[in-house]
Amino acid sequence: MPAAIALTGRRKLSMGEIEMVLAAHERFITGRPGGKLAALRFIDFTGVNLSGRNLQDADLSSSVLDSARLIGADLSRANLFGCDLRKADLRRANLTRADLRGACLRGADLSEADLTQADFRVGQIAVPHPSKGLTSLTHHQRHGDLDHANFQGANLDGSQMEEVSAFATDFTDCSMRGAKLNRANMKDANLEGAIMDWADISGANLEGARLVDAVMTGIDIRTARTSGANMDGVLNAPSQEAIDRADEFHAMAQANQAWCKSGGKEGKPASFDHQDLRPLDQRLRNMRLSVMSARGAVMVGLDLSGAHLQGAILENADMRGVCLRGADLRGAKLAGARLTKADLREAILGPLPLSADRVNRGDLHHAKLRYVKAQGADLTGAILDEADVRGCDFSGATMRGASLRGADMSLALGFEIPGA
Repeated sequence: MPAAIALTGRRKLSMGEIEMVLAAHERFITGRPGGKLAALRFIDFTGVNLSGRNLQDADLSSSVLDSARLIGADLSRANLFGCDLRKADLRRANLTRADLRGACLRGADLSEADLTQADFRVGQIAVPHPSKGLTSLTHHQRHGDLDHANFQGANLDGSQMEEVSAFATDFTDCSMRGAKLNRANMKDANLEGAIMDWADISGANLEGARLVDAVMTGIDIRTARTSGANMDGVLNAPSQEAIDRADEFHAMAQANQAWCKSGGKEGKPASFDHQDLRPLDQRLRNMRLSVMSARGAVMVGLDLSGAHLQGAILENADMRGVCLRGADLRGAKLAGARLTKADLREAILGPLPLSADRVNRGDLHHAKLRYVKAQGADLTGAILDEADVRGCDFSGATMRGASLRGADMSLALGFEIPGA
């Protein structure tokens, strides 16, 4: 029996029909027999629950997903051209390289979603006739509509958001490196803590926006409208002095490595307290930097993967977006450090033995660990008292004996909240 045409001109499918299409699509994606790429154009999915489903490469163009639940769904490279996604729940969804041209995401929840290289540009939208439906279409241009949407902790690196409307949208702690935001309307948007390195904001409207503690390396703010914007604590590009000292700092790191390898006979521990180390970029990866001191240092975006940082002193350091994957941080002091959106996968933050009966525990009390990737990390005995771990993913992490007194664990994944 053919599906009825809704008043919007979109077809309404039963859940049985939807399941048949999605099952065939998932077989297609995984290369199993009987698969078929999902073509679900002009469908009314209002309120449908598609959470966790594999919809990568699916064609959902011009469909209505108003208030649909798509939590954790895989929509990578999906065609969402002209879709109505108002108030949709897309938390932690994968929308990498999705086609969202002309889509309406007004009031949608995309917190922690991955929208790397997603396309939000203007789209030429086909609109069905109110009574004749799909037999009579009109076309008009529509700008991406993100007004009042929630993108907290989302990844929008390299996304194309030219001329979008994002009025009063929440981009708190977003990563927006290299995003195209030229001529976007971001009036009254919240961009607190957003990492916006090398984003294009030429002609953008940021009037009344909150940019407190945003990272804005490589951005010429003079090309945007910023009347009434709050830019307290904005982190701009490294100073020329910091750039000029990069080789000196690297030499100090090499001396620290020599000290470690020689058992203290050569070199000495490095002291980078309150220095801007960003010009070092990837030069510290895999290095032996035990007991290095970098209190209050600016280390945003550094690659410290595989580094040996046992006993390192990193208190109050700005380490947002730092890659510490596989690093050895046993006994490290990270109290008050800002690690929002850092990569701590497979990192070791357990205790550092000092003698037969004495250890130094990893200390992260009062640290900001919002939206950190900590899958597979070893946090045995770590001190996380009063830490902010909202949205942190501890899946597969070892947390035996860890202390989380007073920690904010809202929306954290991968462990049971005591007493819950």
